[in-house]
Amino acid sequence: MQDDVNARHAEKMRRIKAARERMMATKTERKGLIMVHTGNGKGKSSSGFGMIMRCIAHGMPCAVVQFIKGNWQTGEKTFLRERFPDECRFFVSGEGFTWDTQDRERDIAAAETGWRIAQEQILDPEIRFVLLDEINIALRYDYLDAGEVAEFLLSRKPEMTHVCLTGRNAKPEILEVANLVTEMSLVKHPFKDLGVVAQEGVEF
Repeated sequence: MQDDVNARHAEKMRRIKAARERMMATKTERKGLIMVHTGNGKGKSSSGFGMIMRCIAHGMPCAVVQFIKGNWQTGEKTFLRERFPDECRFFVSGEGFTWDTQDRERDIAAAETGWRIAQEQILDPEIRFVLLDEINIALRYDYLDAGEVAEFLLSRKPEMTHVCLTGRNAKPEILEVANLVTEMSLVKHPFKDLGVVAQEGVEF
């Protein structure tokens, strides 16, 4: 009986493997991707920083431009600045969440500075991957023009440079030009559902 189960499983896996090999034979293009991590669920920035770790491991020079979060002492900022300053450039343009600053003009100026730095990093031929962390928030509040950002990514981004944009409520213009869009959905969250505060290593 068990031998029959194992034989059927092996045959099924052989068929799946053959089908996958046929599919992979048609996937030969390489290009720099525009990726968006959005949605109300946790993990958008975490996933982006996971790709930064991959880039460092593969010897791919990369950069982070962090919008909105400002002077938060996040684990990723400390880790990358202290341990991998040559492999990953890390820029912070925001001054904090909008309810902290309470100054729209300063928020706009900070976002514009961040976008200028982001463009410089994306256009730098040495940089292979750029993470625009929480830029979708700056776009959501119209601190930056979504059409301008989308047009730059579509027409001026170097062919082999990857760019990832994170933050909830990604604008339609950004989704339109993206090659990959992932929406994180909220099922349960300790802050909202249990009253548990943000904690080191999990949230920042």
